[in-house]
Formats: sequence, C-alpha cells, structure tokens
Amino acid sequence: MQEFGRLRPAANHDVDVMLQWRNHPSVRKNMYSQHEITTEEHRKWWASVSDATDQVYLIYECNNISLGVVAFTKIDRFNRNCAWAFYGAPDAPRGTGSKMEYLALEYAFDTLKLKKLFCEVLSYNVNVLRLHNKFGFHNEGILRCHKLINEQFVDVYQLGILREEWEERSVIAYEELAGGSKYARHQD
Repeated sequence: MQEFGRLRPAANHDVDVMLQWRNHPSVRKNMYSQHEITTEEHRKWWASVSDATDQVYLIYECNNISLGVVAFTKIDRFNRNCAWAFYGAPDAPRGTGSKMEYLALEYAFDTLKLKKLFCEVLSYNVNVLRLHNKFGFHNEGILRCHKLINEQFVDVYQLGILREEWEERSVIAYEELAGGSKYARHQD
C-alpha cells in the first residue's frame, strides 16, 4: 500500500502541526468541539492520550509529507471494536481522505485485529458521509438533534463496518484508489 502513503505513530514533534490543522476553520467546523483550541489545552490533551492503551493516534504521510491524522479511540480489545476519526491538512491534495480511510481500515482490521470499526459524523458533513459509504460503512443509527452547534441542533450519524464487509470491499477500494489498475493486492 506504499503507493497510497503510510500511517505512522504520532509523536511529540507532531503536536504543533496537529493543532494547526485541527484549528483550521475547514477542519474545526466538522468537529464536536468547534472552538479554537489553545496550545496549552492541546498539550494537556496530548499528554493524556499519548500513552493511553485504548487510543492510537497516527500521522498520515505521503511522499514523506505529513498530510493528516487518524485516531482510533475507545479501543475495546475484548469486544474487538473501536471508534475512529480522521482529518486532513487543510491544504492536502485531493484524494487524501480516500487514501487515509483505506489505510485506516487496513490498520483497524489487520493491525488492531478488530471485528468492527465505528464512527459518528455530523449530518451536514456530507462529503465524509459519502466517503464512508463508498468504503462500505453502514448507517447504524441517527442521533436526532444530538449536538448543539452554532446555536442549532444537529443530527449525528452513527456508522459502522465489520471485518467481513471490509474484506469484501477492500479489493474494489484498492483498485479504485490505484486508478483502476490491476496491481496485485497483498492478501493475508
């Protein structure tokens, strides 16, 4: 999958760029908390999560350029599921989200050995809803009027994908990302 870039563990030296991306209006508008996060607030958060055993934060890189963050949270090793989220750098090239999502799904099912990956998406974030649908996520529910954002209540979509659903969808997703080429995809 190297042609799609790679995911590597987030490190202390990534904290400042993660905050810069997270605070950009185009990213912040799709988050639950939409205020501009302070450096102190961000560093406290990082200190609390960087060694947590139920969370993994990864940096997406392509051609040795950091372009996004992938987070796996609420990792439940007994039930083999967890939540996930991601965001790209505001100036990331078109297609970055698809590559990040593909690599995140591979990581979730191959590295974390999950049975299920799930997420929540604000209803107005239609691009991400479409992206998740394209990768095989299913709508598992709608939390109606669940978040108060900019003085309006917003629905939240709950989405999930099972290992076997990803195994079915992954070959097609790979070929679509590779431009329809017939690259041999590694299967375990």
